Amino acid sequence: MLGVCATWSLISAAVTGGRPEGVLLAILAVAAGYAAGRISGALLPVAAPCAGALAGVGLTLTVPHLAPGPQIIAPLGHAGATAAVLTLAAGAACCAAWAASAPVLRLALRMLAAGIAVTAAVLGSTTGFVTCTAVVLCSLAAGQMRHRGVGIAGLALTATAVTGLTWAVAASAVPDGFASWLEGQLTPHRIQLWRDALHLAREDLALGVGPGRFGELSTTATGTLLSDGKPHSAPLQQAAEQGVAGVILLAAAFCWMLFALWRTARPTPVALTAGAALTAVAAIAAVGNALSFTSVSVGAGLLAGLATARPLADASSEREIDARARGGRPTP
Repeated sequence: MLGVCATWSLISAAVTGGRPEGVLLAILAVAAGYAAGRISGALLPVAAPCAGALAGVGLTLTVPHLAPGPQIIAPLGHAGATAAVLTLAAGAACCAAWAASAPVLRLALRMLAAGIAVTAAVLGSTTGFVTCTAVVLCSLAAGQMRHRGVGIAGLALTATAVTGLTWAVAASAVPDGFASWLEGQLTPHRIQLWRDALHLAREDLALGVGPGRFGELSTTATGTLLSDGKPHSAPLQQAAEQGVAGVILLAAAFCWMLFALWRTARPTPVALTAGAALTAVAAIAAVGNALSFTSVSVGAGLLAGLATARPLADASSEREIDARARGGRPTP
Protein backbone atom coordinates (compact mmCIF):
# COMPACT_ATOMS: atom_id res chain seq x y z
CA MET A 1 0.00 0.00 0.00
CA LEU A 2 2.80 2.42 0.85
CA GLY A 3 4.52 1.48 -2.39
CA VAL A 4 1.41 2.38 -4.36
CA CYS A 5 1.19 5.72 -2.54
CA ALA A 6 4.82 6.47 -3.42
CA THR A 7 4.32 5.42 -7.05
CA TRP A 8 1.27 7.64 -7.48
CA SER A 9 3.08 10.65 -6.01
CA LEU A 10 5.86 10.13 -8.57
CA ILE A 11 3.35 9.83 -11.42
CA SER A 12 1.50 12.98 -10.34
CA ALA A 13 4.77 14.87 -9.95
CA ALA A 14 6.05 13.74 -13.36
CA VAL A 15 2.92 14.98 -15.13
CA THR A 16 2.38 18.22 -13.22
CA GLY A 17 5.95 19.21 -12.39
CA GLY A 18 5.47 18.78 -8.67
CA ARG A 19 8.02 17.93 -5.98
CA PRO A 20 7.31 14.52 -4.43
CA GLU A 21 10.26 14.53 -2.01
CA GLY A 22 8.13 15.48 1.00
CA VAL A 23 5.60 12.74 0.30
CA LEU A 24 8.32 10.16 -0.23
CA LEU A 25 10.01 11.17 3.02
CA ALA A 26 6.74 10.77 4.93
CA ILE A 27 6.11 7.34 3.39
CA LEU A 28 9.66 6.25 4.19
CA ALA A 29 9.24 7.47 7.78
CA VAL A 30 6.03 5.46 8.23
CA ALA A 31 7.62 2.34 6.72
CA ALA A 32 10.73 2.66 8.89
CA GLY A 33 8.66 3.20 12.02
CA TYR A 34 6.42 0.24 11.21
CA ALA A 35 9.38 -2.08 10.63
CA ALA A 36 11.02 -0.95 13.86
CA GLY A 37 7.75 -1.48 15.70
CA ARG A 38 7.27 -5.01 14.37
CA ILE A 39 10.82 -6.00 15.35
CA SER A 40 10.97 -4.34 18.77
CA GLY A 41 7.41 -5.39 19.60
CA ALA A 42 8.25 -9.02 18.89
CA LEU A 43 11.38 -8.91 21.07
CA LEU A 44 10.20 -6.61 23.89
CA PRO A 45 6.39 -6.38 23.94
CA VAL A 46 6.35 -4.33 27.17
CA ALA A 47 9.65 -2.46 27.18
CA ALA A 48 9.46 -1.32 23.53
CA PRO A 49 6.16 0.62 23.76
CA CYS A 50 7.20 1.99 27.15
CA ALA A 51 10.44 3.29 25.63
CA GLY A 52 8.48 4.73 22.72
CA ALA A 53 6.16 6.59 25.10
CA LEU A 54 9.08 8.06 27.04
CA ALA A 55 10.84 9.00 23.80
CA GLY A 56 7.74 10.86 22.60
CA VAL A 57 7.49 12.86 25.81
CA GLY A 58 11.21 13.56 25.81
CA LEU A 59 11.12 14.75 22.20
CA THR A 60 8.24 17.09 22.94
CA LEU A 61 9.97 18.60 25.96
CA THR A 62 13.46 18.93 24.47
CA VAL A 63 12.47 19.95 20.93
CA PRO A 64 9.31 22.05 21.42
CA HIS A 65 8.87 22.84 17.72
CA LEU A 66 9.58 19.24 16.61
CA ALA A 67 11.41 20.54 13.52
CA PRO A 68 14.48 22.68 12.75
CA GLY A 69 14.44 25.90 10.79
CA PRO A 70 12.06 28.89 10.80
CA GLN A 71 8.93 28.33 12.85
CA ILE A 72 5.38 29.17 11.86
CA ILE A 73 3.81 30.56 15.03
CA ALA A 74 0.54 32.31 14.29
CA PRO A 75 -2.15 31.70 13.31
CA LEU A 76 -0.94 28.15 12.57
CA GLY A 77 2.11 26.28 13.78
CA HIS A 78 3.41 23.10 15.38
CA ALA A 79 0.56 22.67 17.90
CA GLY A 80 -1.01 19.82 15.92
CA ALA A 81 2.28 17.93 15.73
CA THR A 82 2.83 18.32 19.47
CA ALA A 83 -0.65 16.98 20.18
CA ALA A 84 -0.10 14.08 17.78
CA VAL A 85 3.25 13.03 19.33
CA LEU A 86 1.82 13.15 22.86
CA THR A 87 -1.24 11.18 21.74
CA LEU A 88 0.96 8.48 20.23
CA ALA A 89 3.03 8.42 23.43
CA ALA A 90 -0.10 7.96 25.54
CA GLY A 91 -1.27 5.17 23.26
CA ALA A 92 2.10 3.42 23.49
CA ALA A 93 2.05 3.63 27.30
CA CYS A 94 -1.45 2.14 27.41
CA CYS A 95 -0.41 -0.66 25.03
CA ALA A 96 2.55 -1.43 27.28
CA ALA A 97 0.21 -1.54 30.27
CA TRP A 98 -2.02 -4.11 28.61
CA ALA A 99 1.00 -6.18 27.60
CA ALA A 100 2.41 -6.19 31.16
CA SER A 101 1.47 -9.09 33.42
CA ALA A 102 2.48 -7.65 36.82
CA PRO A 103 -0.35 -5.53 38.35
CA VAL A 104 2.09 -3.00 39.79
CA LEU A 105 3.81 -2.48 36.44
CA ARG A 106 0.48 -2.20 34.67
CA LEU A 107 -0.67 0.48 37.12
CA ALA A 108 2.60 2.39 36.72
CA LEU A 109 2.28 2.40 32.94
CA ARG A 110 -1.29 3.66 33.14
CA MET A 111 -0.10 6.41 35.45
CA LEU A 112 2.50 7.25 32.81
CA ALA A 113 -0.26 7.58 30.21
CA ALA A 114 -2.25 9.83 32.54
CA GLY A 115 0.91 11.85 33.18
CA ILE A 116 1.34 12.37 29.44
CA ALA A 117 -2.16 13.87 29.29
CA VAL A 118 -1.26 16.19 32.16
CA THR A 119 1.95 17.12 30.34
CA ALA A 120 -0.10 18.14 27.32
CA ALA A 121 -2.22 20.39 29.51
CA VAL A 122 0.87 21.96 31.13
CA LEU A 123 2.35 22.66 27.70
CA GLY A 124 -0.85 24.43 26.71
CA SER A 125 -1.91 21.83 24.16
CA THR A 126 -5.66 21.64 24.68
CA THR A 127 -6.03 19.31 21.71
CA GLY A 128 -3.30 17.07 23.06
CA PHE A 129 -4.94 16.92 26.49
CA VAL A 130 -8.30 16.00 24.97
CA THR A 131 -6.92 13.34 22.63
CA CYS A 132 -4.61 11.82 25.27
CA THR A 133 -7.48 11.63 27.74
CA ALA A 134 -9.69 10.07 25.08
CA VAL A 135 -7.03 7.44 24.33
CA VAL A 136 -6.67 6.55 28.02
CA LEU A 137 -10.45 6.23 28.43
CA CYS A 138 -10.79 4.19 25.24
CA SER A 139 -7.99 1.92 26.45
CA LEU A 140 -9.79 1.26 29.72
CA ALA A 141 -13.05 0.61 27.87
CA ALA A 142 -11.27 -1.73 25.45
CA GLY A 143 -10.64 -4.11 28.34
CA GLN A 144 -14.38 -4.76 28.53
CA MET A 145 -14.85 -5.53 24.82
CA ARG A 146 -14.84 -9.12 23.64
CA HIS A 147 -15.19 -8.45 19.92
CA ARG A 148 -12.79 -5.89 18.50
CA GLY A 149 -14.71 -5.56 15.23
CA VAL A 150 -17.25 -3.20 16.80
CA GLY A 151 -14.49 -1.00 18.16
CA ILE A 152 -12.62 -0.96 14.84
CA ALA A 153 -15.82 0.02 13.04
CA GLY A 154 -16.36 2.84 15.53
CA LEU A 155 -12.85 4.14 14.92
CA ALA A 156 -13.38 4.09 11.16
CA LEU A 157 -16.66 5.98 11.59
CA THR A 158 -14.98 8.59 13.77
CA ALA A 159 -12.22 9.25 11.24
CA THR A 160 -14.78 9.46 8.44
CA ALA A 161 -16.91 11.93 10.40
CA VAL A 162 -13.98 14.26 11.12
CA THR A 163 -12.82 14.15 7.50
CA GLY A 164 -16.35 14.76 6.25
CA LEU A 165 -16.75 17.74 8.58
CA THR A 166 -13.47 19.21 7.33
CA TRP A 167 -14.63 18.83 3.75
CA ALA A 168 -18.02 20.37 4.55
CA VAL A 169 -16.39 23.40 6.19
CA ALA A 170 -14.13 23.89 3.17
CA ALA A 171 -17.15 23.73 0.88
CA SER A 172 -19.17 26.14 3.09
CA ALA A 173 -21.79 23.43 3.52
CA VAL A 174 -22.37 23.79 7.28
CA PRO A 175 -24.97 26.00 9.01
CA ASP A 176 -23.91 29.62 9.55
CA GLY A 177 -23.98 29.49 13.33
CA PHE A 178 -21.94 26.31 13.49
CA ALA A 179 -19.58 27.65 10.81
CA SER A 180 -18.95 30.80 12.86
CA TRP A 181 -18.12 28.74 15.94
CA LEU A 182 -15.74 26.53 13.97
CA GLU A 183 -14.10 29.58 12.44
CA GLY A 184 -13.43 30.91 15.91
CA GLN A 185 -11.86 27.61 16.96
CA LEU A 186 -9.87 26.91 13.80
CA THR A 187 -9.06 30.52 12.77
CA PRO A 188 -10.32 32.11 9.52
CA HIS A 189 -6.85 31.72 7.98
CA ARG A 190 -6.94 27.93 8.26
CA ILE A 191 -10.44 27.71 6.79
CA GLN A 192 -9.39 29.92 3.88
CA LEU A 193 -6.48 27.54 3.22
CA TRP A 194 -8.97 24.67 3.13
CA ARG A 195 -11.11 26.52 0.60
CA ASP A 196 -8.07 27.18 -1.58
CA ALA A 197 -7.22 23.47 -1.44
CA LEU A 198 -10.74 22.49 -2.46
CA HIS A 199 -10.66 25.01 -5.29
CA LEU A 200 -7.37 23.61 -6.59
CA ALA A 201 -8.71 20.07 -6.31
CA ARG A 202 -11.67 20.94 -8.49
CA GLU A 203 -9.36 22.29 -11.18
CA ASP A 204 -7.79 18.87 -11.75
CA LEU A 205 -9.64 16.00 -10.10
CA ALA A 206 -7.51 13.34 -11.76
CA LEU A 207 -3.93 14.33 -10.94
CA GLY A 208 -4.13 17.43 -8.77
CA VAL A 209 -1.78 20.37 -9.13
CA GLY A 210 1.25 18.28 -8.15
CA PRO A 211 2.93 17.30 -4.86
CA GLY A 212 4.42 20.27 -3.03
CA ARG A 213 2.80 22.90 -5.24
CA PHE A 214 -0.02 24.08 -2.97
CA GLY A 215 2.11 26.86 -1.50
CA GLU A 216 2.78 28.25 -4.98
CA LEU A 217 -0.83 28.28 -6.18
CA SER A 218 -2.81 29.13 -3.05
CA THR A 219 -3.59 32.83 -2.84
CA THR A 220 -3.90 32.60 0.94
CA ALA A 221 -0.53 30.89 1.34
CA THR A 222 1.30 33.26 -1.00
CA GLY A 223 -0.21 36.26 0.76
CA THR A 224 1.07 35.16 4.17
CA LEU A 225 4.40 36.49 5.41
CA LEU A 226 5.44 33.22 7.09
CA SER A 227 3.81 30.26 5.39
CA ASP A 228 4.74 26.58 5.36
CA GLY A 229 2.94 26.08 2.04
CA LYS A 230 0.49 23.54 3.50
CA PRO A 231 -3.31 23.63 3.59
CA HIS A 232 -3.23 22.19 7.14
CA SER A 233 -5.48 19.26 6.33
CA ALA A 234 -4.08 15.96 5.08
CA PRO A 235 -7.18 14.92 3.05
CA LEU A 236 -7.52 18.32 1.42
CA GLN A 237 -3.80 18.46 0.68
CA GLN A 238 -4.02 15.08 -1.02
CA ALA A 239 -7.04 16.23 -3.03
CA ALA A 240 -5.36 19.46 -4.12
CA GLU A 241 -1.93 18.04 -4.92
CA GLN A 242 -2.65 14.44 -6.02
CA GLY A 243 -6.30 14.43 -7.03
CA VAL A 244 -9.03 11.94 -6.20
CA ALA A 245 -6.62 9.02 -6.43
CA GLY A 246 -4.44 10.59 -3.75
CA VAL A 247 -7.41 10.85 -1.39
CA ILE A 248 -8.42 7.25 -2.09
CA LEU A 249 -4.88 6.02 -1.39
CA LEU A 250 -4.71 7.98 1.87
CA ALA A 251 -8.02 6.48 2.98
CA ALA A 252 -6.90 3.01 1.86
CA ALA A 253 -3.71 3.27 3.92
CA PHE A 254 -5.73 4.16 7.01
CA CYS A 255 -8.21 1.35 6.35
CA TRP A 256 -5.32 -1.09 5.87
CA MET A 257 -4.00 -0.06 9.29
CA LEU A 258 -7.39 -0.71 10.89
CA PHE A 259 -7.64 -4.06 9.10
CA ALA A 260 -4.17 -5.04 10.38
CA LEU A 261 -5.24 -4.17 13.93
CA TRP A 262 -8.43 -6.20 13.48
CA ARG A 263 -6.45 -9.24 12.33
CA THR A 264 -3.51 -8.95 14.73
CA ALA A 265 -2.78 -11.79 17.14
CA ARG A 266 -2.23 -9.30 19.96
CA PRO A 267 -4.96 -9.01 22.63
CA THR A 268 -8.02 -6.94 21.78
CA PRO A 269 -7.22 -4.14 24.30
CA VAL A 270 -3.81 -3.62 22.69
CA ALA A 271 -5.29 -3.48 19.18
CA LEU A 272 -8.10 -1.10 20.13
CA THR A 273 -5.82 1.15 22.19
CA ALA A 274 -3.41 1.55 19.28
CA GLY A 275 -6.35 2.07 16.93
CA ALA A 276 -7.78 4.80 19.15
CA ALA A 277 -4.43 6.64 19.27
CA LEU A 278 -3.92 6.38 15.52
CA THR A 279 -7.49 7.50 14.84
CA ALA A 280 -6.94 10.51 17.09
CA VAL A 281 -3.81 11.35 15.09
CA ALA A 282 -5.81 10.99 11.87
CA ALA A 283 -8.37 13.44 13.24
CA ILE A 284 -5.61 15.89 14.19
CA ALA A 285 -4.09 15.53 10.71
CA ALA A 286 -7.48 16.22 9.12
CA VAL A 287 -7.52 19.71 10.67
CA GLY A 288 -3.78 20.44 10.86
CA ASN A 289 -0.36 19.80 9.39
CA ALA A 290 0.73 17.07 11.84
CA LEU A 291 1.78 14.66 9.09
CA SER A 292 4.25 17.24 7.78
CA PHE A 293 6.48 16.43 10.77
CA THR A 294 8.69 13.37 10.39
CA SER A 295 8.42 12.56 14.11
CA VAL A 296 4.67 12.10 13.76
CA SER A 297 4.98 9.84 10.72
CA VAL A 298 7.63 7.70 12.42
CA GLY A 299 5.62 7.54 15.63
CA ALA A 300 2.44 6.48 13.85
CA GLY A 301 4.25 3.71 12.00
CA LEU A 302 6.01 2.63 15.20
CA LEU A 303 2.78 2.33 17.18
CA ALA A 304 1.07 0.41 14.36
CA GLY A 305 4.04 -1.95 14.23
CA LEU A 306 4.08 -2.48 17.98
CA ALA A 307 0.37 -3.29 18.03
CA THR A 308 0.59 -5.78 15.17
CA ALA A 309 3.87 -7.45 16.21
CA ARG A 310 3.74 -11.04 17.36
CA PRO A 311 5.87 -11.53 20.51
CA LEU A 312 8.42 -14.30 20.09
CA ALA A 313 7.38 -15.80 23.43
CA ASP A 314 3.88 -16.42 22.08
CA ALA A 315 5.24 -18.01 18.92
CA SER A 316 7.51 -20.30 20.96
CA SER A 317 4.59 -21.40 23.13
CA GLU A 318 2.51 -22.22 20.06
CA ARG A 319 5.35 -24.32 18.60
CA GLU A 320 5.65 -26.27 21.85
CA ILE A 321 1.93 -26.97 21.92
CA ASP A 322 1.97 -28.11 18.29
CA ALA A 323 4.97 -30.36 18.96
CA ARG A 324 3.28 -31.98 21.95
CA ALA A 325 0.16 -32.56 19.90
CA ARG A 326 2.27 -34.33 17.26
CA GLY A 327 4.22 -36.23 19.94
CA GLY A 328 7.59 -34.78 18.93
CA ARG A 329 9.92 -31.95 19.82
CA PRO A 330 9.29 -28.28 19.01
CA THR A 331 11.14 -27.06 15.96
CA PRO A 332 13.62 -24.22 16.61
